[in-house]
Amino acid sequence: MKKLFTNYLATFKGLSKEVWWLSLITLINRAGTMVIPFLSLYLKEGLNFSFSDVGLIMVFFGLGSVVGSKLGGYLTDKIGYYKVMQVSLFLTGILFVLLQYVTTLIGFCASIFVLMTVADTFRPAMFVALSLYSKPENKTRSVTLIRLAINLGFSAGPAMGGLIITTLGYQGLFWVDGVTCVLATILLINVLNPKKARVIDEVKNENPLSIYSDKLFWIFFVAMALFGVVFLQYFSTIPLYYRDVHHLSEFEIGLLLGANGLIIFLLEMPLVKALEDSKHTKIALMFGGGILVTLSFIVLNMTGWVGILLVGMFLMTIGEMVMFPFSNAYALERAKRGSQGEYMSWYSISFSIAHVFGHFSGMHLVDKIGFDNTWYIVFGLSLLSGLFLLLLLFKTKRLENSIGK
Repeated sequence: MKKLFTNYLATFKGLSKEVWWLSLITLINRAGTMVIPFLSLYLKEGLNFSFSDVGLIMVFFGLGSVVGSKLGGYLTDKIGYYKVMQVSLFLTGILFVLLQYVTTLIGFCASIFVLMTVADTFRPAMFVALSLYSKPENKTRSVTLIRLAINLGFSAGPAMGGLIITTLGYQGLFWVDGVTCVLATILLINVLNPKKARVIDEVKNENPLSIYSDKLFWIFFVAMALFGVVFLQYFSTIPLYYRDVHHLSEFEIGLLLGANGLIIFLLEMPLVKALEDSKHTKIALMFGGGILVTLSFIVLNMTGWVGILLVGMFLMTIGEMVMFPFSNAYALERAKRGSQGEYMSWYSISFSIAHVFGHFSGMHLVDKIGFDNTWYIVFGLSLLSGLFLLLLLFKTKRLENSIGK
């Protein structure tokens, strides 16, 4: 057991202190955004909006994420990652506090759009900062550490959020969200000041290529957007499937979803380190991760045995642990061709687009054709994502062979 623990800690070695600070900032920020998991509940019970109203608000949530990701990439290239992260965190805190005073449908659609636009400018800037503070050989593990922070934040956030709602009501939730964003801003100013922080891999491309001429990136982009639509079903339709088909209680659903975060915390870093040391390319690893997520849906239609839910969750979690770190590392690697902020903003937008269409389309399909048929369609989308990754692999190898000649 001691050796196992020592080996686990060894997978974190070599990461810069700036990456650790960035992970702590991300942890505080993600734990603080505890309004998000309770947003639909607040809209339905607190403001008495209908299901269609909630669906419309979630569309504006996704649209704000798209605009914020694009704007964040543009501003990062223009004024630098540090200013973008600082302003985004601080203004997000203010907007979270103000959101509690919005009670109309039109007002909430507009407010959540503005909030997500401001909040998601942070993501491209954070990815660029992560790239600068990581050695080239450590970038994938640095991304994995950030993901661990995000997962811990999302695990702690809902637990704290439920306690706050019970004691202080929903208003307390908005105040705590706002304060934690401001605290993350203060920490950022004190530990990641560019004048003091140690930049490890600063990339200055004097003649950046336009992202719009990078055909390989756009194949990758489509694959990620399709994968995002599939993956997001675990945050919308899958919990309903657990409740309506297998009759799990909210507590049991929470335990099952919580297993995802626990597995990631225990296994992701060692798994990524082992895969990094293998001879497989990032694209091949992404394809493998996508296959596992694909299988996690199709097994649900194979039997009515409740234990299959654990099998599906395990397959999805392992697939997620492979797909996200290596897709992120691929985007960072590709970004060296052009403007880093622009590349990382489009990488973020691929998942923002999935947020716009994924939740709504999944709910609509379940309502019209039922869960089993929906899983077959999701299975098809996942296969399509895999085909784009195979196309990317084929074209990349052909390009490498032509350069080699």
